[in-house]
Amino acid sequence: MWAGSVATALVTGLLAIVGTLVARGLLGVDVLAPKGDGVWGDANTLTYALTSAACALGATGLLQLLLATTPNAVRFFSWIMVLLTAIAVVLPLSLGVSPEAKAFTAVLNLVIGVVIVLLLRGVVGSARRKWAESGR
Repeated sequence: MWAGSVATALVTGLLAIVGTLVARGLLGVDVLAPKGDGVWGDANTLTYALTSAACALGATGLLQLLLATTPNAVRFFSWIMVLLTAIAVVLPLSLGVSPEAKAFTAVLNLVIGVVIVLLLRGVVGSARRKWAESGR
């Protein structure tokens, strides 16, 4: 399961970078840094990517804990992640930046949250089948 988690972390980190490049390079939206910092942005872009990846790894830890302790763990995991994603969507809307930056960051956070949930639900499904096949 953790190998899938690392792959999910890589995907979400890259998704954060692609989203930032699209926002700043193609749409001209100041996401995470002012225009003077160029298409890549500044250290915030890397921080955003690493934070996205860390969220995926943290979500896997939560999922593993729920699998070990909770009936219907995947359903609880999904609900917890939906609520955490909602927080990540609403949070940028309260920042003192341009409306475009607020909206794009909120949408990017939504996409990252959905990707984490969908990929990890698939990972746990595959892991469960593999565990069942191995006789555990």
